[in-house]
Amino acid sequence: MADKKLDSLTPREVVAELDKYIVGQKKAKRAVAVALRNRIRRLQLPPEVREDIAPKNILMIGPTGVGKTEIARRLAKLSNSPFLKVEATKYTEVGYVGRDVESMIRDLMAAGVQMVKQEMQESVKMEAEKRAEEALLDLLLPGTAKKNTSPATSMGKALGAFSLPMSSPTETLSEPVSEASPAEPEAQESKDSSSREKMRTLLREGKLEDRMVELVIQQAPQIPAFEMFGGGNVEDLESSLSGLAGLFGGGKKKKLVPVKRAREILTAEEAEKLIDRDRVSDEARQRVQETGIVFIDEIDKIAVKGEHGGGPDVSREGVQRDILPIVEGSTVSTKWGPIDTSHILFIAAGAFNVSKPSDLIPELQGRFPLRVELESLGKEDFLRILTEPKNALTKQYIDLLAVEKVEIEFAPEAIERLADLAAEVNSRMENIGARRLHTIMEALLEDLSFEAPDIGPAKIPITAAYVDERLRSLVVDRDLGRYIL
Repeated sequence: MADKKLDSLTPREVVAELDKYIVGQKKAKRAVAVALRNRIRRLQLPPEVREDIAPKNILMIGPTGVGKTEIARRLAKLSNSPFLKVEATKYTEVGYVGRDVESMIRDLMAAGVQMVKQEMQESVKMEAEKRAEEALLDLLLPGTAKKNTSPATSMGKALGAFSLPMSSPTETLSEPVSEASPAEPEAQESKDSSSREKMRTLLREGKLEDRMVELVIQQAPQIPAFEMFGGGNVEDLESSLSGLAGLFGGGKKKKLVPVKRAREILTAEEAEKLIDRDRVSDEARQRVQETGIVFIDEIDKIAVKGEHGGGPDVSREGVQRDILPIVEGSTVSTKWGPIDTSHILFIAAGAFNVSKPSDLIPELQGRFPLRVELESLGKEDFLRILTEPKNALTKQYIDLLAVEKVEIEFAPEAIERLADLAAEVNSRMENIGARRLHTIMEALLEDLSFEAPDIGPAKIPITAAYVDERLRSLVVDRDLGRYIL
């Protein structure tokens, strides 16, 4: 299920969290906050009631760069839900060359499996690190390897395994490890244990990070590439071939790596062994079905205008017809098992500057009952975007240049001038919303970013005069297209 703290999040608190990253768009934030809260309410109902409550899918309408995608992405992160962003234009009608619509659910399930897998690996991290340390010691001192050593590590070896790095001229391992004679097994065992503990200490102190060891690792099976023509389903083919992967190679391979890298490889291998794959699949499937979110962008590009007919529009309408059963609720086969899409939340978005929502087929329109119009951004919004969010652009550039020991400080009047310029350029050219700020900030700081490694340490104030000097061509020349893409 979703993160436990989510249960106590009210719609007002969800909006407050979204406000930390996205400026304005209160209607859209309220809509997604209510949709999220309804999912929490539904999961607390009896099973017989829960099944009848379908999610209220949302259609966001607004120009590019106003925050549609960011709202959906932040919502998924906040709710700890499997999330997938797709473009409607990448799919084709069944029978045409391209990706089929059902692949979005397979991709969502893959994201869910990865999410659950990472969580479970994190829960066994300490045990995995402990096992990886023992495996490393087995490689560094093969003679002291324990009886229960895994086959993967017992086949590896360390270069120069019998000589410990010396912290002083007198400190060394007096003799190489040798097999114990029957007469003195206890003495040999004590000696091995002492060497092992000494090596463990050096390992934990980081004195062996550059020592080279030879690992035997499991290679991923090599599945040959296939060319698909017509209406073939690549995902189904890959799923079928995965069962025959052993026929196409794999096996084990020796690899020479430093201890630092070997620790990472061994920890990942041990964590993989400690988690239950069936449990991962079951948990991911439940989470995807109950709390998954699919964000379908550019849905207006597959809308068919009423006066047009034939040609590529037929394929576009076909994509809509293929999307319809997925959004309505159907079962999609994946390599982790069947997924019921009935309770997945779908958020669609589009600018609808050429077409309009009514150009979508009626059945699909009905599956997005909540419609939210996002407002275009103006100077005041740009001013807030440059200063208020946690990841504000000005803060990002301050942090980036600080790496080169160049400290920049934006004066309030400089930020206001930048916001004014962004609004002006958007009004004269294509309105690309907040993305205009990226191009203006790059133009403003391009020279400074280039010269930063040579002039640091330095402190440079960014004033209104600095902005006008660097962007004078934008202010004077009406043909802004040559300067701002």
